[in-house]
Amino acid sequence: MKMKYLLPALILIPAIEIGVFLWLSRLIGVLSVVGLIIATALLGIILARYQGMEVVRRSQQQIQRGFPPTEEILDGIATLLGAFLLIIPGFVLDAAGLLLLIPWTRKQFKKQLKKLTTQLIGRNTIIYRRW
Repeated sequence: MKMKYLLPALILIPAIEIGVFLWLSRLIGVLSVVGLIIATALLGIILARYQGMEVVRRSQQQIQRGFPPTEEILDGIATLLGAFLLIIPGFVLDAAGLLLLIPWTRKQFKKQLKKLTTQLIGRNTIIYRRW
């Protein structure tokens, strides 16, 4: 993500989340919204723990086979980011976090992450060396 998009994102995302909170609290009630926020945070913790352990298990298998766990590292990054988004209060970020925690919806994120990493390596932002 380019730095020029960071400030607008930091302003727009909370504004959208507040709007969704207000709309939902009018629709289903304040206590229900608070309950949903707590439920999504707990769901995030449970899913992150399960998916995180699965990523660790697959990484260990790859290492035991003698291969670098590149896909598993990307899965781990996506899982960590998804769990973080689910724990933060907000329904829009919860939806994004849930998409990152579900293995078959994580593929697009991983593709974008590979593209970004390749660009950073190409610009010498990331120095890659084999020892």
